Amino acid sequence: MKPTSVPAHNAPEFKHPDEMDWEMGRFRNATKFLFHPTPGRPTTPNAGFLRYEPGAGFPLHKHGFAQIWYVIDGEFQMGEKKYGPGTLVYMEDPHFEHEMRTETGGTVLFVQYPGPTTGARPIYEGRMNLMAPPPEQIDLET
Repeated sequence: MKPTSVPAHNAPEFKHPDEMDWEMGRFRNATKFLFHPTPGRPTTPNAGFLRYEPGAGFPLHKHGFAQIWYVIDGEFQMGEKKYGPGTLVYMEDPHFEHEMRTETGGTVLFVQYPGPTTGARPIYEGRMNLMAPPPEQIDLET
């Protein structure tokens, strides 16, 4: 019997958030991107944690990629409603995100991945270790 050719399958990758430091994000938040796209692996999702301090938030904006959030702790006002721990948010591609504010601060697990419909990829470069730019300089379209 001749062996058949089987496409290679990738092994799982494991990372723990305690193995990396928090980095400064764009909206008074700290980030831990455990996984993210690279030139050699452009379809790897952005996946990790966002930690917002009390009073932080972001304005209404849109993305071409898809994403999922899971609220770990804190309370987040998105649009007219507040969401707390255990809330799972699915954002189909393309999507908009309501203005978000948090008075309590909180942590979100996030996964951003190439849009199945649009093909738009999540953006990693320029998303962490930032000095807070003036609001008028924040690119909300990516």
